[in-house]
Amino acid sequence: MRFSLFVHMERWDDEVSHQQAFENLTELVLLAEAGGFGTVWIGEHHAMEYSVSPSPMPQLAYLAARTSTIRLGAGTIIAPFWNPIRVAGETALLDVISGGRAEVGLARGAHQFEFDRLAPGLPAAEGGKHLRELVPAVRKLWQGDYAHDGEVWQFPTSTSVPKPVQQPTPPMWVAARDPASHDFAVANGCNVMVTPLMKGDEEVEDLVRKFETAVEAHPEVSRPELMMLRHTHVHDAADPEGWRRPAEAVQRYYRTFHAWFMNKTTPVNGFLEPTPAEAFADKPEFAPEALHKSAVIGTPEEVIERVRRYEELGIDEFSLWSDNGLTHEEKKRSLELFIEHVVPVFNAAE
Repeated sequence: MRFSLFVHMERWDDEVSHQQAFENLTELVLLAEAGGFGTVWIGEHHAMEYSVSPSPMPQLAYLAARTSTIRLGAGTIIAPFWNPIRVAGETALLDVISGGRAEVGLARGAHQFEFDRLAPGLPAAEGGKHLRELVPAVRKLWQGDYAHDGEVWQFPTSTSVPKPVQQPTPPMWVAARDPASHDFAVANGCNVMVTPLMKGDEEVEDLVRKFETAVEAHPEVSRPELMMLRHTHVHDAADPEGWRRPAEAVQRYYRTFHAWFMNKTTPVNGFLEPTPAEAFADKPEFAPEALHKSAVIGTPEEVIERVRRYEELGIDEFSLWSDNGLTHEEKKRSLELFIEHVVPVFNAAE
């Protein structure tokens, strides 16, 4: 079992500046690298203060200069908002800057709010056609001259400049949920990223089944890897109520996610009030007590037990999703406890 850190700059109000938020992110990444984490993942989101990341590339390039071993993952590039030539060139440049540490994650996108602003007229549900066209095009551009005549993009002979350090290509990952996405990723030799969001471990098992079904359907392809990201918070074993504050914070995160996803209210300067908790009265999975059980929130021993279960399911990489609305000091303390108590257990098992 490998460990990675999934992290964004979070701002819930104006009390934390953007500069401070990035310094906080950097501190967590440096701590993760020192603690033996293999990768840091930063995604792409637009005009959202609770998840500040208009592009993972400049952040990862900066982190390349501040780190030496941790791999640098775009998790994920939103396919409909990019051109294949830009994806190939910018990710290859990241690979050059980092000495061959780039990981390239791609997704179809989810928030209609972002599509309305970056790809007007395109329903978010139709972003999959961009993803399916982008992946092979980027690979071919990395490898040499290539002209493209697709449904979405058309361009004459071009190539990636620079070329990536990692050959034949940097690792590619696809964010997948439905069976078709799993099948596409595996068939194209891509690793798979999944998240059960606020659902319980039965959803994790279902996502693993979809992945394994895709693997079985493509024996001609070397088995790819499966990474799962999940909201994670470790609290001190001496505090039996230590789960409650992070569970309530994760609930607010998902209520905010819901408000953005529904796309019914215009945000004010990048901020959007979370959907009221009362709106989820008929959805018990949103209750803090339920999120305590579904998210990875607990004492070191409880977290070890959960992660061990994921390892048994065949998950190759567990990504500690640190976005949760807690303070930087609370996130830092959780990561320190994870590094001190959880990581050594799985390193010793290797």
